[in-house]
This record gives sequence, structure tokens and C-alpha cells, in this order.
Amino acid sequence: MTAAPGQGPAPPVTQHRDFWVLIGYAVVLGVFGAFAGLIFIGVLTLGGKWYSDADSGWFGGKWWWIAVAVAAGVLVGLVRRLLHVPWKTPGLFDDLQTEHVDTRLVPGIAAVSTVSLIGGASLGPEKALGAMGGGVGSWLAERRRLKTENAGVNTLAGFAGAYGGLFSSPVIVVLLILEVARPGGRRLTKALAAQTVASSISFAVYFVIAGAAFLDDYQVPAYTFKDWQLLAGIALGLFAALVVTLLAGFMLGAARLFERLKLPELTKPVLGGLIFGIVGVALPLTMFNGSDQLKVVLDQAGGLGLGLLVALVIAKMLTFAVSQGSGFIGGPIFPSLFIGGTAGVIVHQVIPGVPLGLAFTCMLAAVPGAMVSAPFAMVLMTAFLTQVGALQTAPILIAVVTAFLTLEGVKYFLATRKQSRTTKAPRTAAPQPEPSDGP
Repeated sequence: MTAAPGQGPAPPVTQHRDFWVLIGYAVVLGVFGAFAGLIFIGVLTLGGKWYSDADSGWFGGKWWWIAVAVAAGVLVGLVRRLLHVPWKTPGLFDDLQTEHVDTRLVPGIAAVSTVSLIGGASLGPEKALGAMGGGVGSWLAERRRLKTENAGVNTLAGFAGAYGGLFSSPVIVVLLILEVARPGGRRLTKALAAQTVASSISFAVYFVIAGAAFLDDYQVPAYTFKDWQLLAGIALGLFAALVVTLLAGFMLGAARLFERLKLPELTKPVLGGLIFGIVGVALPLTMFNGSDQLKVVLDQAGGLGLGLLVALVIAKMLTFAVSQGSGFIGGPIFPSLFIGGTAGVIVHQVIPGVPLGLAFTCMLAAVPGAMVSAPFAMVLMTAFLTQVGALQTAPILIAVVTAFLTLEGVKYFLATRKQSRTTKAPRTAAPQPEPSDGP
């Protein structure tokens, strides 16, 4: 925006009162997000202890797990009905992109997600935490009657406050939200400042009480960087794009199946719980969000057979898709990390010349990076999770960008074909005049 003749340039964003009002709200949202995260993660940790005696091999689960999963499905159906949670709720990334959370849905989402995650559904905690933090941000904006652009900034700050403790890094949180929401113009400065304040305060409070929860989780074997690994990053990125495409197929198929089933909505989560419960008995590492289970896969990479690893990837896609499609509520980031990391271990087993650390880190970042359209945040998250060296991040970045661009190219191609088919009017032959009967 240019100033009118005779006037000086417009003052920077930081010299407006509403900027400092947003920073004050960010402090509140950071404190709220930290305690919400502590309580929510604490409840999930306590409630999920029934899984602690699991074996990582074939049929290492207990048959009574099926009863737990089915019971979770019953509770999910009842809670959804009692709290009036609609069958289709906005996804995590829908809320981030619209910069608004429907506050009426927050209690129901939090309750259903709690039951879902304790019951072993293959979903992550980020949806419920984001709904709580972003919901408070939207509620504050409505109560204080903030302008539309400031209301969106406040909602994003709420998300940042909720995730500061969960991801144990304000940098990752801010970059993830900015990549998904993509605020532009003068709003970018407000959003960046508010999210940094909220996530930093949340992380500080969370760390003092519980310590870092999500850093240096995966100890990968050290390897020496070589030039050829940059090309390997391209190949791994293409493989990651294939994995994400397969995962998207599972998700679409499960969603359509449960929509078309002529069953009461109350019973669909029961069927979903039955399915992932049976799969969990056969393959225990497919249960829950996958964070702790991926540590087992990495630690036992040499002892787990190739067949078991492939089955884990396919089964995790199935349980994740079924969990989402049948009415359970949770986030996609943690399950996609498990799928990507396990796929990386498969690459190393098939091609031993590819170092385990290279294959694991590239796939760990590329699968969720392409799935959630946040490539740079996932590169940074992988570097923090595995503590790889600076040079080793180069093939990771190449893999993530390759996977991201490949999928975006496929989406563009499919959208172009669909548009051309819908806009192309069928050409019909012009009617010919009937010959008249001559005299």
C-alpha cells in the first residue's frame, strides 16, 4: 500500500496497538496450550498403559485387545451422539488454512479424540490439541471482536501454543503452521510474532514440568556423507510419493466404504475398532499413534524380517484409514511418520548399500512432508528427531522436495484433466433440414 501524496510511509505493523494486543493474547494462549498439552498427553500416557506388554512380532498382541478396541468404538459412537459431533468434522489442516476453529465442536473433538487414542486407534494427538488451542484463540477473537485478519492470527497463535510443548521446538511449530496456513502481506509479521511468542512460552512451561517430549527420539546409525546420496535423495523422494499415493488410496477407499455402509452412525466406530483391533493382535506395532512403535522398528531393524516390515507399512495405512473413516478422531502427522520411517528401514533391507540412517531420515521426512504439504517443517523435524549432521540434511531436503513436487504435479495433472472434461461441451451435429417433397 502506498501513502497518499503529502503523507509519509505507513508505520510498521509493530507500531499499531492491535499488534501488541495480539502479543498479549499470545502469552495467554502459550500458557493455556502448555497446560492443555500436559494434561492431554498425561491422560493418554496413563490410559494407554494396557499396551505395555506387547510383542513386536507376528501375532504378538493379546486377543482381549479386540474387546478394548471395540469398547472404544462403542464409546466413540456414544460420545459423538451425546456431544452432537457431526460425522464430518473439519480436518486439522482445514482449520489451519481457514484460520478458524468452530468452538462449539471443541469439547466433542477433545472427548472423542481422547477415547480414540486411548483405545489404540492409529491416529495422533495433534488434532485434539490443535482444536483446543486454536479454539481458545478463535473464542478470544470472537469475545474481543477482533478484526477478521487479527482473529485469524489469534487462532494460529492458539495452535502454536498447543503445539509448543508437543513438538518440543518453537521453530518447528512456527514453520509448520506458516507452511500450512500461509498468511501473507502484513499479516505475516503479526502471525510470525504471535506464534513465536505462544509456542516459546508453551515450550518453556512444558519443558520445566515434563522435559522435552519429542526431540532426539530416534537414534540412527552415523554414516559418512557422499555425493551420490544427493541422487539417492531423489529416488527416495519418488518412492515416498508412491507411498503417499498408496496411503491416499487407502484413506479414500475407507471413507467411501463407511459412508456407503447401510449402518447407523453409532455402530460404524464399533466396526472400525473391530478392524484395527484384529490387525493390532496380528501386528501390534500398528496400534496407537506410532511414535513409540517406530522406536522399536528402528532399534530392531536387523531382527525384523522384510515381510514383517512390509506388512507393518500396509497394515498401518489400513488402520489409519479405517480409524479416520469410521468416526475416530485424531491427527495424521504421527502415523505418517511411522509409515515413512518404516518404509526407510525397508529400503535399507532391500538395498543394503543405502545406509540405514540415510534411508530412514529421508523417508521419515518425505512421507509426512508430501502428505501435509509442509516440506521444510518436516526436514527440520527430522533433523531434530534424529540429530543427524548438517551435511546429512541435504539429501533429506532433496527427498522431501522431490516427493512434494511429484505429488503436486500429479494433483495438477488430474485437476487439469478433470477441468478439461467438465468444460468441454459435447459437440452435436447441426440438424440437417429435411428434404421437401417437390412438385
